[in-house]
Amino acid sequence: MSFMEKPPAGKVLLDDTVPLTAVIEASQSLQSHTEYIIRVQRGISMDNSWQIVRRYSDFDLLNNSLQISGLSLPLPPKKLIGNMDREFIAERQRGLQNFLNIITTHHLLSNCELVKKFLDPSNYSANYTEIALQQVSMFFRSEPKWEVIEPLKDIGWRLRKKYFLMKCKNQPKERLVLSWADLGPDKYLSDKDFQYAVKLLSSCSHPYIYHITFATASESSALVIRTFNEKGTLRDLIYKAKPKDPFLKKYCSPKKPQGLELHQIKTFGRQILEVLKFLHERGFPYGHLHASNVMLEGETCKLLDLENSLLGLPAFYRSYFSQFRKINTLESMDVHSFGHLLYEMTYGRPPDSVPVDDFPPALSPSMVSVLESILSSEASKIGMPTVSELLQMPFFSDVNLTTFEKPHFKIPTKLKEALKTVKDCIEKRLIEEQKLIHQHRRLTRAQSHHGSEEEKKKRKILARKKSKRSALENGEEQSTKYNNSNNSGSGASSPLTSPSSPTPFTAGASTSQLIPPPPPPPLNPPPESDTQVTSPSVSGTCRGALLNSIQTFKKGNLKKAKTKDYSAPRIC
Repeated sequence: MSFMEKPPAGKVLLDDTVPLTAVIEASQSLQSHTEYIIRVQRGISMDNSWQIVRRYSDFDLLNNSLQISGLSLPLPPKKLIGNMDREFIAERQRGLQNFLNIITTHHLLSNCELVKKFLDPSNYSANYTEIALQQVSMFFRSEPKWEVIEPLKDIGWRLRKKYFLMKCKNQPKERLVLSWADLGPDKYLSDKDFQYAVKLLSSCSHPYIYHITFATASESSALVIRTFNEKGTLRDLIYKAKPKDPFLKKYCSPKKPQGLELHQIKTFGRQILEVLKFLHERGFPYGHLHASNVMLEGETCKLLDLENSLLGLPAFYRSYFSQFRKINTLESMDVHSFGHLLYEMTYGRPPDSVPVDDFPPALSPSMVSVLESILSSEASKIGMPTVSELLQMPFFSDVNLTTFEKPHFKIPTKLKEALKTVKDCIEKRLIEEQKLIHQHRRLTRAQSHHGSEEEKKKRKILARKKSKRSALENGEEQSTKYNNSNNSGSGASSPLTSPSSPTPFTAGASTSQLIPPPPPPPLNPPPESDTQVTSPSVSGTCRGALLNSIQTFKKGNLKKAKTKDYSAPRIC
């Protein structure tokens, strides 16, 4: 989409994955309570910030709502007496700031609807479940064979994607799951190509892609129907979670997470890499790999949510992609996401931070080699390996896959060209965001370095050295001027020495060295006129002429001065 082109109808330009930061700027005490003024910022731009006002009771309500996650959040305790004291308010403000720091940096909490509405009520005030029900009801008017059983509330992490348990009236015992989603900021297909591509998804057949029963789209949203799997996703297996539970309860603080067995990790990893290679060869953009988008059927992994890239939804790991400039293609995005997935399968939990340079002991050294090639600091500097290179690594190359289903996904040439444009636009937006973050980092580092105590000391020392150097230079200039003024004085006051210092006498010196050379003769002899009595100018080019005129000076040549005495009184 060009800069001046009008965005498609229904497209949500806001990227929900851009991190929010919150800083309590001040507090104000009213008659019965204290309000805290909070500055919230989206991303790195100070222009994209706003103020909100919250009471302690608002924080307490949010904290109670987040208890479903099982996390122990550091909210300051309540105090009924003395809660208006200035020192207490300052201490509570520090505690509330720590609470905000934790919920805005936690990957799952920061993306949940509760936190978004607390920090940005103007953009997240809508009831997305109600909106989804309205859209689904309109769809059922034209497709009466489907029936909603119940909404599956908050089973996914996306705010604008809702799930419903449903059934087909022709097969009432079979349980299906319907997912509905708005269009995202990376939706670049035209409405015609978009609707055609979504409907084409049900024709995709691959042993490692979860089959889509039905798919359709409107100008503003899309819905997809699949078979409901009671065992859940790969992440449900790792965290031993129930598929219908809210994702905060399932994944924030699992009780007994456990990594998979070595043969499972190798088999599941090889299957996922094979389907990624298949999609890349077909020119179909994906970029949404994570453990909750992998369904399990026995010992087989099957990929979910192929429609996300068509809808233009931002990726689950986008906040990680934007930090590393070498992750600038959809394939490198998939590979980096695969690294996160492989880490979870190995250790039973996501990495604490990325990049990772110190990996815990694993079941196989070759497994650690794969993780290092994707998640280490070196990998973030030199770039991600390709999917084909990962398949050739010893950890995956010796896995034998037995499949009987022949892959089939025919994409028309015209749609392939449109999908290539989508891929280029997604990568371009990511690269532009990475540039801004990189520039912001450099500026922040420079400001931090400039304001550090060590740098301040260095600047003070340099300033002292500079002032001393200036003082010495000024002293030398004044000394030079003083010497020049002495040299340019009258003959009587001028020293009768040559410009260079005489050579000191030594025992072995020759006679010629002891007798100084005679001064050179004057260029022109002084005339006999009145000008003879005036001293020659010292500013002459030859110092010898000055010496000669002094030696030949005779007092008798001076004229006698005649004076008239006007001191006597005058009588008229």
